[in-house]
Amino acid sequence: MVMYFYDFGFFISQQNLHRPSIFNTYIKPLSSYSSLISLAKMSNNNFITSNIFLFSLHQFLLLVHTKPLVPALYVFGDSLFDSGNNNLLPTMARANFPPYGHNFVQHFTGRFTNGRTLPDFIAEFLELPYPPPYLGIHDSVPLTGLNYASSACGILPQTGTIFGKCLSLGEQIDLFKWTIESKLPTHFNSLEELSKHLADSIFIFTTGSNDYIQNYLEPTLFSTNHDYDPQSFAQLLIDDLSNHFQSLYKLGARKIIMHEIAPLGCIPHYTRKYQVVVGKCHEQTNQIVSYFNTKLHELLKSLTSTLQGSILVLARINSLGYDVITNPSKYGYSDASNPCCTTWGNGSAACIPWLEPCPNPNQHFFWDGYHNTETGNSVAASLCFNTSEFCTPFSIKDLIQI
Repeated sequence: MVMYFYDFGFFISQQNLHRPSIFNTYIKPLSSYSSLISLAKMSNNNFITSNIFLFSLHQFLLLVHTKPLVPALYVFGDSLFDSGNNNLLPTMARANFPPYGHNFVQHFTGRFTNGRTLPDFIAEFLELPYPPPYLGIHDSVPLTGLNYASSACGILPQTGTIFGKCLSLGEQIDLFKWTIESKLPTHFNSLEELSKHLADSIFIFTTGSNDYIQNYLEPTLFSTNHDYDPQSFAQLLIDDLSNHFQSLYKLGARKIIMHEIAPLGCIPHYTRKYQVVVGKCHEQTNQIVSYFNTKLHELLKSLTSTLQGSILVLARINSLGYDVITNPSKYGYSDASNPCCTTWGNGSAACIPWLEPCPNPNQHFFWDGYHNTETGNSVAASLCFNTSEFCTPFSIKDLIQI
């Protein structure tokens, strides 16, 4: 549902590198579907006020040492999850300027949305600080988690390189390996304690979207479209992803959540490109992506059965996202087709810097031509936390107890 925040089209930011300072907020997870819809219907001004209140509340709770529900949250992926790593890389794929962060207390931190990302909400539900971007850490590594996600990148090493440097999934795993081998051991009395910390922590992924948007679906820039049919390309991605998950398992991860690729044919980038009628999607693009999602389901089941003690959870965002686009009023949106910010490419790419966005972002599903607004992230995160129908076979609540 909701995971339409894709690494983006062409823009050049003239801003200086903005190194984010990470802050924490706290809210209790929404327990009912009706409360999710109510959140989506809140006015923009009320939402800003709520953000400020929640920020202050969390500072108080940190002072009284609220005990988190899991030891840590580790985040991997692309611009759907990036919280500032790309600010510190030589790349055009950054969101360190307004109107990004329009409804975020710290404003533009590198998040490709108007407010919080899905991992931000998951961290709040787990009573953890937001996992800070790995590249922004200079001193001791926090024990509550890190964010390795990098905008524009994907599973394949070449994906996203047209914008400059980004961290491919393999590089993100390598950085995590460095973290647990060189940084974390000093905080634990034994390797057994470190192993338990990792086994009880949650690892959350979203990746693969850019391997289509910035690779396979760009035949003039990459040869993959000529070298592979859609089924073969999907298998190429799945094989690489399998290797990465097995590497992560060897490093100690046991509870892994992987998101499907959302229906890319429904995001403004493609509906504008193919001049699709409002409320409809470009189904040929969706069909191409569907091969990956089908194989992903099979992969996660297979790895769970073969990697002893592991639990690999599937986040079913594809069908949910499609439903939001085709039935927006059901989710409290007045507009699920057009971006809230003014973008390059007539609504099909990233936000143009410094231009004022629409007055009510929470009534829009899309923030720019690729990414959705904060309300979408909130709904998806709450569903994953609470229901095993969305995050299957276990919700995050279930994972906490296992």
